[in-house]
Order: sequence, then structure tokens, then C-alpha cells
Amino acid sequence: MRLYTLTSDLHGELAKNAHNEQFIKDIEEAIGATFDYRESDFSDFGASGDIIYVRTGGTEGVFRQVFEGHEGARVRLLTSGQSNSLAASMEILSWLNQQGLGGEIIHGSIKEIASDLLRYYPPVGKVASHIIHPFVEPGILDGKRYGVVGEPSDWLISSAVDYSKARELLGVKLIDIPVSKLVTFAKAEASRASDAPESSGLKPMNKPRYGHPISAEDFRMSDSIYLALKKIIDEYKLDGLTLRCFDLLTALHNTGCLALARLNAEGFVATCEGDIPAMLSMAIVRERFGKSGFQANLSRVSGDQFLFAHCTVPLDMVGDYCYDTHFESGIGVALHGVLPAGPARIFKLGADLEHYIDEEIEILDNPYGDNLCRTQILVRGTDALRRYCLGSPLGNHHIIIPE
Repeated sequence: MRLYTLTSDLHGELAKNAHNEQFIKDIEEAIGATFDYRESDFSDFGASGDIIYVRTGGTEGVFRQVFEGHEGARVRLLTSGQSNSLAASMEILSWLNQQGLGGEIIHGSIKEIASDLLRYYPPVGKVASHIIHPFVEPGILDGKRYGVVGEPSDWLISSAVDYSKARELLGVKLIDIPVSKLVTFAKAEASRASDAPESSGLKPMNKPRYGHPISAEDFRMSDSIYLALKKIIDEYKLDGLTLRCFDLLTALHNTGCLALARLNAEGFVATCEGDIPAMLSMAIVRERFGKSGFQANLSRVSGDQFLFAHCTVPLDMVGDYCYDTHFESGIGVALHGVLPAGPARIFKLGADLEHYIDEEIEILDNPYGDNLCRTQILVRGTDALRRYCLGSPLGNHHIIIPE
């Protein structure tokens, strides 16, 4: 089998060749064969049985570029439980399904992966899911105004939303705001921003478990981003927003993680990565259930257990929290939050605004591993949810709501 790889530049620790990874070595031992490594050269991609190993998040846009000219090829996406590999694969598969091309995600234990690889031929076309339902709630967000600060992140290849359709079906107005405006506001707010969390009613600073020490200046800029977003909310009279947050890594050497957590706790809808479907999903959650939701990536699936993670979580959702740095970049101020164990829901409105899922799950635990985004929750779900995630996901991010 020929193995192609997708790796984001943000994950410098994975610059080594895939054949050096223990994960790949274990698979080769299980299938009794060695992969034919093609790395990032997709020029001859398309033979039956070709495998794409999605090594990290942030690779969805790269996939779309390398896939041009290979639209007739069957796509099999090999994923690990690390570095947002599965989350990126879900966004890629969602995009493939939108194009009517289909494909499959290969994920699980080494034994399960080996079995799937040895099947050789992926399913043809989109895999149906009976937990995807028509969404018919006209005007549920009537009169609401939500900002899109910066364009959606480049890797959200299946998450484009038609603004006029959103206005027609949901009653919501979406407003584009350049991320440069946020950067300008944040720099202007730096002089009055606080460098101590306690002065903002937050917990004192702690030593991060995995990232570098967080300085007073790191927190000052995080607070500046929060104040700038509040200024944008006031200026545009917004009920919430989504932020192209990765642009802040270079522009401000910080992230929006803590700012978004604070805004959600204040009753605004605030989401990451410019993900408009996630923002609208969280807005609907607030309308339906009167509470915040946790925007999260699915990182691993094992049997009936699902591990979700992200670097921000609404502060009104957690019983406790501590600070760490942003996972992918190792900078800024992010959050590890602890959500209550017990019954919960997973919700997602698709980018077409016409389909959604709303499934019961159970929160089991709050791990804190080193190779995932900082807030992590382990949940129990159904086999139908597993089939949906690996066969017909409505994009990448999903919303978790404790009951």
C-alpha cells in the first residue's frame, strides 16, 4: 500500500518522516507489510488502496490543493489519536461528501486499523447516517447579529455558509469584520489592559503543565484581545462572533482562547477559527437550552468512548480551570477546564443550514494529555455516533452541552 502524508507547518515536532513513527510501525507489524512511502508527493495518487495519513490538524486546505486533478480517486484517511488528526479528517471527509465523492476515515486501535486497511476497498459514495436530521426552525435566530472577525480558517474547507441563506432560514445577520481591526484595537487597549488575572475576577496565574511559563505581559495581551473584542461587539451591536484566531499568533503573539472563554460566560456566543457553522450551532444551543456550549474537536474514538478537545471552554461551563499555553503554538493563554461528569448532548448544524445532529452522550472524565488541545473531555456515545463521525460528519467542530 502506498502511504501519503499531510502535515501542518504548525506541528514542527512532526517534521520527521512518517516511517519513523511508532504508530506507523505498529500498523505495519499488524498488517504484515511495509508501506510504500510517498510522503507529501501526491503526483501519482489515485490507485486503489492508496492511503492518506493525516498526521495533524490544519491540513484540510493542503488536502484540497493536492487533491486537485485526482477527483476520481477513492480517499482513505488514516488517523491517529494525536495532534487533531481525526478532527482534520472529519473536515476533509465532510468536504468530500459535499462534492459527492465520499471516502472513509480509518481510525481506532491498531488491530481495527489493520483490519480496515486489509479490506482494501473503501465504501463507495457518502455513508448515510440516521442521526442526521432536517433542521426546520425558521427564524430561530431572528434579529440576532453575529460577527465574522477575519475569514474562516483555511482548513475549514467544508464549512462555508451562504449569508443570505442564513438570513432567510434562521433570521440571523452575519457581518464581516477584518481581523486587522481587532489587531489595531488590541494594541490600543494594551495600555489599560490588566496583567493580573485576579483584577479581572479570574483565578491567579499558575505554572502551565505543558507550555512555557505565562508572563504578566502574556496575560496583558490576552486581556487586550478581550477588550478589543468587547469593543467590536459594542461597535457592531453583536450578539456574538467567531474569530480567525490563528492570525493572532503572529500579529499579537497571543491567542483568543481566554478572551472567548470570558465572552461566552458573559452571555455572548464566541467561537474559534472563524467557524461560522460552529458559531450558529452555539447560538442555537443558547436559544434552545439557555446555556453555553463547548466547541470541540473529536480527537479519538475507541469503542463507545469519544475524546473531544479544544484550547478554550466557556468559563460558566466548568467547575474548575487552570491556564496553559495554546496547544499548536505553545504561546499565549489557553485553558484547561473541568466539565461536570454526567448526561450531556452533542449538537451541530451543518454548513448547509438544513441538517443537524443532536445526540445524547455522557461525560465520563476530563483528561489532561500533552498531545491534544488543553481542555479535554472523554464521553460515552452510541455506535450510531461513531458511524456518523467516521462516515458522514457535518464538518469538524461539534458543540458539547452538559445537561
